[in-house]
Amino acid sequence: MSRVSEAPSPLADAVARIGDRWTLLVIEALLDGPRRFGELADDVDGIAPNILTRRLRHLEEEGLVVARPYSERPRRFAYELTASGRELGGAISLLAQWAAPDADHPVSPQHTACGTPLEARWYCPTCERAVDGAEASELPFV
Repeated sequence: MSRVSEAPSPLADAVARIGDRWTLLVIEALLDGPRRFGELADDVDGIAPNILTRRLRHLEEEGLVVARPYSERPRRFAYELTASGRELGGAISLLAQWAAPDADHPVSPQHTACGTPLEARWYCPTCERAVDGAEASELPFV
């Protein structure tokens, strides 16, 4: 059976929700806290105002961003991540870490005690230990 005829995977659902570069960059810009529209436009280099407006509306519809009014006349908003949006920040950090070897600057968080870059691992909370690929069941989107 071809992949096209199968039911969508969790990864396909994620791509449908946040699968373009502007959306990921908007979420990244919001990781440090609420931003006004102009601040986001400055933080996300190269994004056109109409594209930023569409991405923010889409992120609101997906429950990843909430718009809070800070001015009634004219009506203006500050945008911030929801809990679900903040969780997505972890995945964005992993994606940035994956790309880091090709980047000009490191993005890996470091262990404060020794300065070693941290690595992401699968972890079983029941067994209380890291699990390698051979011990893990197949991921649903692979």
